[in-house]
Amino acid sequence: MRPIHTHLLRYLLPAACLMATLAGSAQSGPGIFDRNQDIGGVQVPGSAEYEAETGTYRITGAGANMWFGSDSFHYAWTSVNGDFILRAEMAFEGEGADPHRKIGWMVRESLRPDAAHANACVHGDGTTALQYRAATGAETLENPLETRAPDVVQLERRGDTLTLSVARMGEPFESVSQVLSLDPELFAGLYVCSHNPGVPETATFRNVRIIKPESPQDTPYRDYLGSRLEVLDLKTGLRKVLFYSAHSIQAPNWTPDGKTLIYNSNGYLYTYDLESGRIGVLNTGFADSNNNDHVLLPDGSRIAISHHNPDDGGVSSIYHLPIEGSDHPEKVTGEGLGASYLHGWSADGQTMLFTGNRNGQYDIYAVDVASGKETQLTNQETLDDGSEYSPDGQWIYFNSNRTGTMQIWRMRPDGSEQTQLTHDRFNDWFPHVSPDGKQVVMISFPTSVPSGDHPFYKHCMLRIMPYEGGQPVAIAYVYGGQGTINVPSWSPDSRHIAFVTNSD
Repeated sequence: MRPIHTHLLRYLLPAACLMATLAGSAQSGPGIFDRNQDIGGVQVPGSAEYEAETGTYRITGAGANMWFGSDSFHYAWTSVNGDFILRAEMAFEGEGADPHRKIGWMVRESLRPDAAHANACVHGDGTTALQYRAATGAETLENPLETRAPDVVQLERRGDTLTLSVARMGEPFESVSQVLSLDPELFAGLYVCSHNPGVPETATFRNVRIIKPESPQDTPYRDYLGSRLEVLDLKTGLRKVLFYSAHSIQAPNWTPDGKTLIYNSNGYLYTYDLESGRIGVLNTGFADSNNNDHVLLPDGSRIAISHHNPDDGGVSSIYHLPIEGSDHPEKVTGEGLGASYLHGWSADGQTMLFTGNRNGQYDIYAVDVASGKETQLTNQETLDDGSEYSPDGQWIYFNSNRTGTMQIWRMRPDGSEQTQLTHDRFNDWFPHVSPDGKQVVMISFPTSVPSGDHPFYKHCMLRIMPYEGGQPVAIAYVYGGQGTINVPSWSPDSRHIAFVTNSD
């Protein structure tokens, strides 16, 4: 774990100098930020407001410029140490008085107006750039991007490399980087500069996240980050963090009554009551090594799980039990057949879908719940995974890397008519069809991830496409991956999606 310092006292100026530098006195900051205040020679005092219900910030600021050797702007800041990812959706309010007005993320070595800094900058005319001052009092330089007027702005530090990534909502990120040796401990926050000392400008910022990413020293699948359980409203685009856990939590299901989320953590299943926020344990009896493959019957009466069975060499085996819990889950898959990872359950409860390690390869199988009889549906040397029935039972959606990258496919329940639905450069996993049968959500891993892998702690997108296929569009940019959306996680009304993101 890396500590997050809430005060950077050794970087603050002496009191007399500080009072001369700051246009307004510091005060308790909004939301996740420690303070908000004016920096530099600002004629009109700025302000910052936070609406807790929507997680939206509204910041007003004046200031002549943020360029050359000195800056003036309004700043809502906290402090960070080491590597970080800062991400938000942002937009100006109104036409604006100056096309060079600026908003964005900024990290600074101090609160001096001439501090060394890196600045993820969006101008009023749409120009976007990574701006930076390499040393106190130095000239400001920039690395521009082609994307204009982005909706999503992300500033990331890994070691001495600062990377600005921006996107119009729905599209992939465009990025630019700069090696910059800033102090390990920095002020970090959102800002507004009007580029006009006498005329304030206002911007709104939402889905604001400060993320502490995986350390280069961490060992995959041994060292874990904490988790945020989030819900996305597809109508508004707003994401709400239900809670943060220092543990690794994964794969939230939404119960059909719309009242509860079910997720796994450290081998157990937990329930989250959406009205009260109360967390409980779902009793799975001897099955205390559950992974993130758990699926509910459409009527919500039973839940199926994948448990690493010690009596079968510790491989994943499939069971089911009443939604109220049970000391004695009923086993579905047979002994000695190989690992079985659950993904789908038919509406009548008679058939489950799973990815099985059989004959030296992973393919998709259907299994009769009553008899345990298995039927092989795919047969590829490459990986087929993530199978799930459509709500009407006419199709099975799945992901396969048989054509190179991992893409979304579908087939009939008997394995016929296997058809590729996505055709792009990303690696698409875990298709989940909305309960109304209109849309499919998936998680898309970056091209740097091997097509057969879906690891933790990567920059991923949640994307959505029509039921019949088509070009997916991004609905959320997340730091996560494994465990983010492995299981069906649509709300019953097809308006919300539950998922997990990660941060130290």
